[in-house]
Amino acid sequence: MSALTKSLTSSGWRILAACARQYSSLTTELIENMDKKATWDRFYTETNSKAPAFRNFEWFFGFDSVQDLILPLLRTGSRPDGLLQVLDLGCGTSALGPSVYARCSLPVHVTCADISPVAVRLMREQTAARSVRPLNLSSRLDFVELDCTQLDTRFAADSVDLILDKGTTDALLRSREGGGKADLLLRQCLKALRRSGSLLQFSDEDPDARLPWLEAAAAAACDQGLAGPRVAVQEVGELRGVCYYCYQVTAPPTA
Repeated sequence: MSALTKSLTSSGWRILAACARQYSSLTTELIENMDKKATWDRFYTETNSKAPAFRNFEWFFGFDSVQDLILPLLRTGSRPDGLLQVLDLGCGTSALGPSVYARCSLPVHVTCADISPVAVRLMREQTAARSVRPLNLSSRLDFVELDCTQLDTRFAADSVDLILDKGTTDALLRSREGGGKADLLLRQCLKALRRSGSLLQFSDEDPDARLPWLEAAAAAACDQGLAGPRVAVQEVGELRGVCYYCYQVTAPPTA
């Protein structure tokens, strides 16, 4: 068993199962098939139907726990030619993307993308109902149905300033058939990032497992004649006895 596999069968998996069990009868199916659209459609349908009123479903933690990691990257990355492009990858019904839109002082275009049309519909409805307003009046917020392993069908190369991944890569890695999709997702992110743009992966996976995988992707970029991205990690903090990390992958600046 690899270090990666060992890491994925530890505390994070148990926390994920307990969290899913609270909201859904699909616990086993969810864990084994988190790379499948149908699983998430059923999950968000059940989550919404069982609750007396809509509430955002947050994997791991909410925006407040990581705003000090996200907002400074946007303050230092302004575009003189338009809106900063932010992608919330596998957004589900999280408030992460809308919170960036509501609290970023610079003009941003936040795209919240998810493979589940159920999640996308719920977020469009709730954002409209709650009249979520931007801090900067030029900012935009969109919710789109998108398989995030196919980012290049919507985003051109070198077009996104910041990509947020809160549990999406973890979901793929923990799925029975998702490992290859996680590799593809990372390649798609690296292709979409602007020079000096960043991908933030929020995860409970130990650096001993995640960093080698990310560094291998950087080495693969070098093998293709490209400047490899920089990879770093910092601790987000501990919640319910589980330690969370922020893995930052930064595309190299233009030569």
